[in-house]
Amino acid sequence: MTRRLSLDEAVAHLRAGELVGLPTDTVYGVGAILSPPGDPQRLFALKRRPAQVALPVLGASLEQFAGLGIELGEDARRLASAFWPGALTVVVRAPSALARALGARESSVGLRIPDDDTARQLLAATGPLAVSSANLHGQAPCQSAEDIERVFGADEALAGVLDDGPRRGTPSTVISVLERPWRVLREGAVSRRALAALAGDAGLG
Repeated sequence: MTRRLSLDEAVAHLRAGELVGLPTDTVYGVGAILSPPGDPQRLFALKRRPAQVALPVLGASLEQFAGLGIELGEDARRLASAFWPGALTVVVRAPSALARALGARESSVGLRIPDDDTARQLLAATGPLAVSSANLHGQAPCQSAEDIERVFGADEALAGVLDDGPRRGTPSTVISVLERPWRVLREGAVSRRALAALAGDAGLG
C-alpha cells in the first residue's frame, strides 16, 4: 500500500532523495529533487519512461528557476506573465549539466509554475523538482492518490504520495521558445489560439 504523506513528510522524503507522488493543477505527478541526494533519473525507471523523453521542472517562482542558472529570455517571460501559474510548460535554454540530468538531448529544459496551492507550498519548501505525470509511460495519468496506489503500490522506489484529493485537469500544453517561430510540442490545457494571440512578432509554428 502506498503511504499517504503530510506536506512536511513529503518535503522530508524529497530532501532525502526519495521519489514522492504529488498533486498539481492538472493531474498527479511524481517528483524528485534536482540536487544530491536526489536523482531525477530514478523517475525514468519508476515510470518505465524512455531515457530520451526529457523530464520537465516545476517551481514555485521565477526566482527558483534563476537559482538553477536558467535565464528566461523575453519570449519566455512573455509567456510566463500571461500563463503562470498555469498549465503551460515552456521549453528554454538551460545549463548542459541540468539538461543531461533530466534526459534532454540538447541544453534545454521545460519549466512550469503550477496553479495549485498545495503544489506550490511543496515546491517553495523543496525548491524546483523534476516532475513527470504519475503513470507508466504511455498510460493515462493518475488523477488521485488511489490511482497512484493502484499503479505504483508495489514499487518500493516511491516513498509515498501527498494526498490532496482528486485532480482531473487537462495536461499542460508544451511550447518551445528555443527559436522563432515558437513551436507547440504538445497541445493541452492552453489553446493554440491563446498562444497565437500572444506570439505577435515571434510567430507560432
